[in-house]
Amino acid sequence: MKLNFRRIIAIINKEFIQIRRDPRTIALILMMPIMQLLLFGYAVSNNVDHVPTAVLNLDIGSQSRKLLSSFSNSQYFDLDYYVKSIDDVQKLVDKGAVKAGIIIPPDYSENIARGKTAQIQLVVDGTDPTTAQVILSSAGSITQVYSTEIVSQKIQTLTQGRKLSGVLDIRPRVWYNPDMDSVYFNIPGLIGIILQNITLMLTSFALVRERERGTLEQLIVTPIKKMELMIGKIVPYIIIGFVDLILAVAIGTLWFKVPITGNILLLFAFSIMFLLGALGVGLFISTISNTQLQAMQLSMFLIMPNILLSGFMFPRDAMPKVIYMLSNFIPLTYFLKVLRGIILKGVGIEYLWPEFMILVVFGVGVLVLAAGKFQKRIG
Repeated sequence: MKLNFRRIIAIINKEFIQIRRDPRTIALILMMPIMQLLLFGYAVSNNVDHVPTAVLNLDIGSQSRKLLSSFSNSQYFDLDYYVKSIDDVQKLVDKGAVKAGIIIPPDYSENIARGKTAQIQLVVDGTDPTTAQVILSSAGSITQVYSTEIVSQKIQTLTQGRKLSGVLDIRPRVWYNPDMDSVYFNIPGLIGIILQNITLMLTSFALVRERERGTLEQLIVTPIKKMELMIGKIVPYIIIGFVDLILAVAIGTLWFKVPITGNILLLFAFSIMFLLGALGVGLFISTISNTQLQAMQLSMFLIMPNILLSGFMFPRDAMPKVIYMLSNFIPLTYFLKVLRGIILKGVGIEYLWPEFMILVVFGVGVLVLAAGKFQKRIG
C-alpha cells in the first residue's frame, strides 16, 4: 500500500493544532512529568532512617550509655525522648511521636561486667509493617555489632592481649547503588511510568475526540487512507513522548543526581519500542470508547495494574505465583528492567535483547490490533 506523506503530514499538523488549542493537554504534557518525578522521588522512599525513638534507661552504668551511643551514631535512630516509665513509652507510641522504644533494665551493666547475658527490650510500632521490619533489622544489626565488640574485648583480656587469627571477616560491597538509596531505584522506574501514563491517556482520546466533535466522519470521506490516518495520529504523541522522556531524564540526572551509566541512544531506542506499544493500547482504547470519559476510565483501569504489578513499587519475586505470571504480560515489566539496567548498571544490548524483542512483538501486535479494530469501526 502506497502512503501519501503529504496527507500524513497534514494529519500530524492537524493533531498538533488540536493539542495547542487545548491548554489542559499542554499542562498535562509539561507538568505531569515534573510533578510525578518530584512527588514520587521524594515521597516514595524505601529508606527508613532517623526513626524517632523513646529511651527508658533504668541502668546507671557506663555500658548502657555506650549501647545508646551505638544506636544514636548509626543514624537509624534519633533518641529524641528519654522517659521515666514504660507508660511514657506507650503514650509516645500511641500518639505517633515515636516509632520505637528502647528499654534497658537496671542490671544491664552489671550483667555485662559479670559475663552474663544482658537483655534489652525494643518496642516497635507495628502499624506500618515495612517500617517495623526495617527497625527490627537495623536494631538487630547494631546490637550484634556491639555484642561482638564486647566479646572481642573479653577474649583479648583472657588471652592477655594476644591477637587471634581465624576470625570470620566479612567485607560487603554493594554494586551500582552503594548507598542503597531508594531514589536510584525509583527515578528510572518513574521514567517508564511517565511515558506510559501520558502516551496512554493522550492517545486514548485521539479518535474519541474526533468522534465527539463530529470531525471523524469528515476525515473518512476525504482521500486519506486509514493507515495514513493512524500514522498521523501516532507520530505527534511519539514526539510528545520523547519530549517528556528528555524532560524526565534531565530532572532525574540534574535534580536527583542519578547518573546514566549506560548508552543514552540505546535507552532512546528501547523507549521507541515501548512508546509504540503504549500508543497502540491508547488507540485501541480510543476505538472501543464512545466518549472521552469512557476512554479515561479504561486508561485508569489499565494504569493501576501496570504500576502495581510491573515491579515499580513492589518486588515481583515476592508476589504470588499467579500474579507473578500475570505480570509477565505487562510491557512495563520489561521496560523497567531495561531502564534500571541501562541507567544504573550500564549494561548493553547483549544483556537486554530478550526485552527488546518482547517490546517489539508487543508494540507491533497491539498496533495491528488497534488498526484492525479501527478499520471495523470506520469501514
